[in-house]
Amino acid sequence: MWHPFADMSAVAGHDFVITSGQGAHVTAADGRTYLDATAALWYCNVGHGRTEIADAAAAQMRAIASYSAFGDYATQPTLELADRLAALSGLTDAKVFFTSGGSDAVDTALKMVSRYWSLLGEPKRTRIIARHRSYHGMHVAGTLLGGIPANRDGHGEPDPKIQNVAWDDADALTLEIDAIGAENVAAFFCEPVIGAGGVYPPPDGYLARVRDICKERGVLLIADEVISGYGRTGSMFASQRWDMQPDLILTAKGLTSGYLPMGAVLVSGHIAEPFWNTPGLVWRHGYTYSGHATAAAVASVNLDIIEREQLVERVADLAPVLSAVLNPLAAHSHVADVRTIGLLGTVQLRPEIIKDDPTIGARLVRAARSRGVLTRLLADGGLQVSPPFVITREDLHTMGRAFDEALAEVGSTRTKPEQLTVDLLPDVTVDESGGFAPSDSRLLAEVPPHHRA
Repeated sequence: MWHPFADMSAVAGHDFVITSGQGAHVTAADGRTYLDATAALWYCNVGHGRTEIADAAAAQMRAIASYSAFGDYATQPTLELADRLAALSGLTDAKVFFTSGGSDAVDTALKMVSRYWSLLGEPKRTRIIARHRSYHGMHVAGTLLGGIPANRDGHGEPDPKIQNVAWDDADALTLEIDAIGAENVAAFFCEPVIGAGGVYPPPDGYLARVRDICKERGVLLIADEVISGYGRTGSMFASQRWDMQPDLILTAKGLTSGYLPMGAVLVSGHIAEPFWNTPGLVWRHGYTYSGHATAAAVASVNLDIIEREQLVERVADLAPVLSAVLNPLAAHSHVADVRTIGLLGTVQLRPEIIKDDPTIGARLVRAARSRGVLTRLLADGGLQVSPPFVITREDLHTMGRAFDEALAEVGSTRTKPEQLTVDLLPDVTVDESGGFAPSDSRLLAEVPPHHRA
């Protein structure tokens, strides 16, 4: 097996095999159970081992596993899911275009906005703007859009039609649009929270400014919520939390919690209008598995669980606990920064530490694994934290302690010993629902205001 994003010279023959999972934990072939600090690859929002989802998939497969959605063909689960997502999106007169995953959703959006402007008689609008640090999948379009240079290395020259601007500076977006000419700009791709590039929450007021800049200049605003969608930041969509009012929302991952691959582009009615109301027009785009019936059935049950168990609200409740657990790690000599938002976080190593020892990130990940916590290193040298929404407060405490000890193992010293993560929340308890006990209101006093959900 050729692993994605892997040093195969080190990985070949040393596969770490996962055999089963339950809730926020997985079991490996070594027989040991591990805390899944990343929800696999940001996606297992409802947790592992949901037999309800497996049963729904089996039932749908017995009826019809899937069928082409090209032309006028459809299956009932797909139609029902499209209506449900349109309602959840908050977009006016929303339409839903199904894909096989997040990278497909990015490609679809790029082609959709290009075709949209062509249909409106503005074919010169071909320029695309995205942000430094951003990640938009690994298809050709996403590779060129993304603001992580290492992901483009060795894949040819950058596309001159795509520009990246500072991730945290709305004025930089204004200057770039005006320099290009708004009449030439098709869209701005924006992760509300930068994910794989290092978990960077938006600066205060940034997304509102971006929204206004795009609207004033007639540039389409595309919210890439492949990671943040379906509850990860404490609202169903992060674009709703920050009132982005995007023209398109790109989703995948949490749509099915990874039980089957599926993505969806949620499209405002005014963008869909020329595609839907031009007789004889066929937009020649789609995927073999667009609207896969079993994936749609899985997505619907996944959304049922999220709503029934109030998991989005749970994320908002657990957000200050995650901050309280991770923030003390900033006292480590090897740590440059700790960032959290919702159930997203990172503990970032100092760049000079990584430069001096390029192996330290891999060693830190292995040290955490040896303590029963699975994580991975992000593009900027931070540990990924994006656990399933069903994680308990004890589990979060365990994760923080494991990171603390793993940092010490790779040579990091604690500059403020009195702030040890291991001493934080020593009396953590969980009520029957897995949520806060009344006494936990004290936690809010321990969390800096800019980290509070």
